[in-house]
Amino acid sequence: MTRESSTKKMRKGIYVLPNLFTTASLLCGFSSILITIGGNYYLAAIFLLGAAILDGLDGRIARYTNTTTKFGAEYDSLADLIAFGVAPAILVYMWGLAPYGKWGWMAASLFVVCGALRLARFNIQIGIIESKVFNGLPIPAAASVVATGIILYDHLGGKGSFNHILVLAGVFCVALLMVSNIKYYSFKKVNYFSKKPFMSFFFIVCLMIVTVMHHQIVFFFFAMGYTLSGPFWSLLKLGQKISSGEQALFKRNK
Repeated sequence: MTRESSTKKMRKGIYVLPNLFTTASLLCGFSSILITIGGNYYLAAIFLLGAAILDGLDGRIARYTNTTTKFGAEYDSLADLIAFGVAPAILVYMWGLAPYGKWGWMAASLFVVCGALRLARFNIQIGIIESKVFNGLPIPAAASVVATGIILYDHLGGKGSFNHILVLAGVFCVALLMVSNIKYYSFKKVNYFSKKPFMSFFFIVCLMIVTVMHHQIVFFFFAMGYTLSGPFWSLLKLGQKISSGEQALFKRNK
């Protein structure tokens, strides 16, 4: 494609709907930063969750409406770095890491850097890694761990900051999981419009009721459960591999 034809193609414009959702997610992340500076950590965490929901919608809308573009993918990555990299790092630093001095700064900085590396690696691995899995913990999931943890803390009666060593260790772990090669299920192959068994529908309804009643607890366990699912899945596959190797060795020696 010549430079002139490429320029003409760009002049056709961009798809509005998915990029509006991306912009809304970006603005939620930026608002979270401003609210964090103001000291309202609970509200800042709510805005982070809002950004995560909007980020999940923009990609699905683009795929369902066949409006996926290179511009949209790049814009989404830039928005994600601010909404799920910078915003949660500032939030968790102000909420629980500041008293640890250099270690707190290091943990928050590592969260941002690992998030940026995770996004860059994701962009170059599109079409290489099978779409049903993510290579490393997705950055919105990492931000959701921070947000739901603060929301749960507020729900349990906590006020202001929470300066516990588990926060410091947790941020380091989540940051490293983002740049790991641990596989996470992407949910991209789930067909939300296909027929499901009646009990599946009943289970979803029950889950919705519990979520409405105790959403602070459910959201936190969802975020933590997904974060731990990758290492659990990897350990399970490793155990199966070791077990099959031992069985093969036993058969050869028999």
